[in-house]
Amino acid sequence: MRLFLAVDLDDEARRAIAAEQTRLLSAVGEEGRIRRVRPDQMHVTLVFLGDVADEEATATVEACGRPVDAQPFDVVFAGVGVFPPRGAPRALWIGVDAGAADLTALQQEMAARVAPFGHAEAGGAFEPHVTLGRWRRSRPSDRGRAVALASRTPTARCRVDHVTLYRSELPSAQHAGPAYTALAHATLTRGSSPERPTLT
Repeated sequence: MRLFLAVDLDDEARRAIAAEQTRLLSAVGEEGRIRRVRPDQMHVTLVFLGDVADEEATATVEACGRPVDAQPFDVVFAGVGVFPPRGAPRALWIGVDAGAADLTALQQEMAARVAPFGHAEAGGAFEPHVTLGRWRRSRPSDRGRAVALASRTPTARCRVDHVTLYRSELPSAQHAGPAYTALAHATLTRGSSPERPTLT
């Protein structure tokens, strides 16, 4: 099964980010070339574990469901970027302003938990973000056009008090998005009573 660890957004943050998503895609003027992420699937990916064998899944779920000895914190979403860093862009995202250091520390904690099972984060340094859409086809010039449309004011604020381990199932239909199923929640417990791992 395909697994990833993520920070969830609350409903208010999803609505605000979805409004910015609509504004950006409309302003780009070629919305048909970008497949937007549904608001209910918006999240901040901490660690992408990839395909995990069934025999490893139970231990992975247990490790990811343990409470985190950290205090809940707020993140503020602001700024726009694209991946990859060069050439024609493939993904449009909104970044994190305040709270980025706390998110990075949380990402390192969760990555360390799954490292013994051989689940290492692929790619470079962690850059917290929420993906807004993915280009079906793009040109290098799309990069500058998208980034130039970024708002100078914060888009949304969200409280981070847990991490969720998700199973991702690829869509059967070409234009459908993936289906996410929560398998475990790791609650940030510093400053509150300890909790047992939450498994679903």
